[in-house]
Amino acid sequence: MKAVNDYIVVERIKEQKTTSGGLLLTDDTDTDNRYKKAKVVSVGNLADIIKVNTVVMYDKHAGHDIEYDNILYRVIKLRDVVLVDEDNV
Repeated sequence: MKAVNDYIVVERIKEQKTTSGGLLLTDDTDTDNRYKKAKVVSVGNLADIIKVNTVVMYDKHAGHDIEYDNILYRVIKLRDVVLVDEDNV
């Protein structure tokens, strides 16, 4: 699988969040966090500033899901990336 143009294919990193009272929040109930963390799987030819295996944060409303080889990925545009985790590059 290879992304094209300014598209980036990412695999979401599931983060478990808890409230101050210790309740576990799911992705559906976590309305405070607008951004999701993901590992880059493939980058398009116009998104060369992002590298494969980089951890990024992107807007949770961006892109769409795609299933490939029974794995669920998210396809987003380069402009939807808001942060690159330099510790995980």
